[in-house]
Amino acid sequence: MFNKTAPIILGQFKNLTWTMKKLIVLIVIIIISILGYNYVYKEHRNIEQEMPEYIFTSDLLDTEFKSDLIASEQKLNNKTIEVKGQITEINDLDLTIDNVVFCQFKTSVKDIFKINSYVIVKGRCIGYDELLEQVKLDQCAIIN
Repeated sequence: MFNKTAPIILGQFKNLTWTMKKLIVLIVIIIISILGYNYVYKEHRNIEQEMPEYIFTSDLLDTEFKSDLIASEQKLNNKTIEVKGQITEINDLDLTIDNVVFCQFKTSVKDIFKINSYVIVKGRCIGYDELLEQVKLDQCAIIN
């Protein structure tokens, strides 16, 4: 009346359950790893191809930050903006517009423009330097 194969089947079921648990844990680890990798290694933004969210003259941008620094940083940090003005300083990889907007480039701009020429620059706003009283942009591109 008692089936002698029942203990063998029950043992295989326990092993199957343990294997399934291992498989589920492995799948969860793989999913978490993939999500973590995609979160850490996001595709980089291409500021040059993005449309600017805000367009300013250099004076207007300076006034924006000086009037309310905290609100301006919350509004503009990490946003693509376009700035118009006159070049007051040029270095190899950066230039300054009207002494109030510092623009950093990936390639040399020293030979492209001259001091006192007008320029339109698009870049990512990274904040306001209170010591130098300049708005900082990086990943800049010349528009005109």
